[in-house]
Amino acid sequence: MLGLETSCDETAAAVVEDGRRALSDVVSTQVDIHRRWGGVVPELASRNHVVQVLPVVDEALRRAGCTLEDLDLIAVTRGPGLLGALLVGVQLAKSLSAATGLPLVGVNHLEGHLLAARLLPTPPEPPFLALVVSGGHTSLYAVEDYGRYRRVGSTRDDAAGEAYDKVARLLGLPYPGGLPIDRLAQNGDPRAIRFPRALNVPGVYDWSFSGLKTAVRNHVRAHGVPEGQPLADLCASFQEAVADSLSRKLVAAARELHQTDVVICGGVAANSRLRALTLERAGEREIRVHLPPPALCTDNGAMIAVAGTEAWRRGERGDGQPVVDAGWTP
Repeated sequence: MLGLETSCDETAAAVVEDGRRALSDVVSTQVDIHRRWGGVVPELASRNHVVQVLPVVDEALRRAGCTLEDLDLIAVTRGPGLLGALLVGVQLAKSLSAATGLPLVGVNHLEGHLLAARLLPTPPEPPFLALVVSGGHTSLYAVEDYGRYRRVGSTRDDAAGEAYDKVARLLGLPYPGGLPIDRLAQNGDPRAIRFPRALNVPGVYDWSFSGLKTAVRNHVRAHGVPEGQPLADLCASFQEAVADSLSRKLVAAARELHQTDVVICGGVAANSRLRALTLERAGEREIRVHLPPPALCTDNGAMIAVAGTEAWRRGERGDGQPVVDAGWTP
């Protein structure tokens, strides 16, 4: 199975065997291209995908030690994401399918994240609860079965990763903001500044991060952009507010829904404090936490291949013509 991913600013391809074992997983990132703008520029993303997608596919096949003739299926992200970026991957997938006769299935990018844990040595089996948290998404899903996903909660404004990027820009830190804030926070005091936790109401599993972002901006207006230890303290305090809210609601929802397994996926799932705090709180409630390695948290082709395998097994077919849907939710 070949998985193709071009929904945003990562050009990715992977060869996965039986939906469980990645034989290769190649990602070409565009971070350096978009860094000067402080965020992803859709037109630039699309143009770079055009340049990178064929070399990335060739490299994925080379690392897997196979050719297109050795594959049995092609899976491609057809949504959600940036329209122009999605079109690059889908058009290539259609071309490869037409040229080789390989069947093609279009899959949902978020389902890819939800099923990335299938690549773990001991993956969870449905039902389980999954938090998808990234620069574009912050949603909580009950995975009732493969192909059956019920959204339990989501952000009402900014995604968590988006809040990281905006705060980083405010503090003069490089884009994307997750890693530099996380690194600085390692040496900071998370109790130095008490930033707000919005929607902190029992039984409510939605999030809101716009108020937190505003609170950081107001703090900077009042005190200036800090340096040294005060900057580390600010980053730690901001990160604690995000991780506290995400982990608290995830564990609370798992208890209410009687789920013993939870998954955290998406780019922000690589955040050290979110992982540690969730493991601590879930452990106290005897809830198992499944954390894909950082390489499987960010956008990648392996997760799309996994989702494509499951979609094919349940009878979904692309008939060679998957249609791009930039706003598609599972």
